[in-house]
Amino acid sequence: MSVLDKFKLENKVAIVTGGASGLGKSMGKALAEAGANLVIADMNLEVGQQTAKEFEEETGNKAIACKVDVTNVDQVNDMVKETMDTFGHIDILFNNAGINEHVDFEDMPYERWKKTMDVNLNSMVLVTNAVGEVFREQKSGVIVNTSSMSGVIVNTPQPQAAYNTSKAAVIMLTKSLANEWAKHNIRVNTIAPGYMKTELTKDYFAKGGDMIDTWMNMTPMNRPGVPEELQGAALYLASDASSFVTGSVITVDGGYTAL
Repeated sequence: MSVLDKFKLENKVAIVTGGASGLGKSMGKALAEAGANLVIADMNLEVGQQTAKEFEEETGNKAIACKVDVTNVDQVNDMVKETMDTFGHIDILFNNAGINEHVDFEDMPYERWKKTMDVNLNSMVLVTNAVGEVFREQKSGVIVNTSSMSGVIVNTPQPQAAYNTSKAAVIMLTKSLANEWAKHNIRVNTIAPGYMKTELTKDYFAKGGDMIDTWMNMTPMNRPGVPEELQGAALYLASDASSFVTGSVITVDGGYTAL
């Protein structure tokens, strides 16, 4: 097998949570272009269906959309059942759903702290448990969790203790499962993006200001990334090209965490 063949995902089935738009859509597109059939799991069914149709038209691979609140165990189980009913197997889980807000720790109500933890961390527990049951029965599977460089360092100047804590926990969950599930031939890794210019954030970056200036001055490449710059790392971790990689964190941050 050539090195390029190791990146191919023909006949693989991948679930991408939060995959209808933004970073999840971009990383899902990379998997589809490599040959995978996709399940776009997202709260926004309409946008998810549009994304699935777009992927099918561009790649010729099958893609379906599931409306799912990843913090709801019943909806998560229904998503896994629909995936199995449609495809008969699952090969890749890409946990990507997440939220963030900039609030001083002392001003953040517990309910909002808990929501951040539920979406960013506990949803991964629910989805990984459900899909992990399939993986253990198959004796194979790949899990890629989206963390953040905020799980490795503390960003400044914005206050986001809840987000940072949740993303650091994602990294430790990844390492723990990599250790526990290696015996089942399941690999678990994390991709940790830095500041990214997406459809949702491009106007924010265009407006600029002191906070943006601080971010870029602390990024050696002196610019934000774009979603397409995550695709190579996403495909590497999801494919056989990384067959001896588990428990790892790949940061894609323009050098921010190198300082």
